[in-house]
Amino acid sequence: MHAAQGVFGYLEEDLLIYIARALKRPLSQVYGVATFYNFFRLKPAGRHTFVLCTGTACYVKGADRIQKGLERRCGVRFGETTPDGAVSLVAARCVGSCGLAPVAVIDDEVAARLTEEGAVARVEAWAGAPEGALK
Repeated sequence: MHAAQGVFGYLEEDLLIYIARALKRPLSQVYGVATFYNFFRLKPAGRHTFVLCTGTACYVKGADRIQKGLERRCGVRFGETTPDGAVSLVAARCVGSCGLAPVAVIDDEVAARLTEEGAVARVEAWAGAPEGALK
């Protein structure tokens, strides 16, 4: 599945069916793996990806505020990509950096002790435009 996603960018339904047949496994098992692990995508990703940890430590230290702020700024909910394909917002149950909470993986780099303002500033930098340009 990693290789297939690497080639195609994401795991669309036809590809999951092909993988299930090749592995001689029920589609439900393949789909279960694809939806369980945060690494796999069922839709094309944006040019930039913001993966917010929503585990207990991060949540207690403000991940919910970061999530709401990013959703307002981008005009989409977590699990979606902005209409222009610029940003994908992804929630992860844990990224394994609880001592640095709240944490996000932003374009494959770990960002520690985030604030709502800092997270929104990262997205603003991607847009290279004033407030509201991503909406």
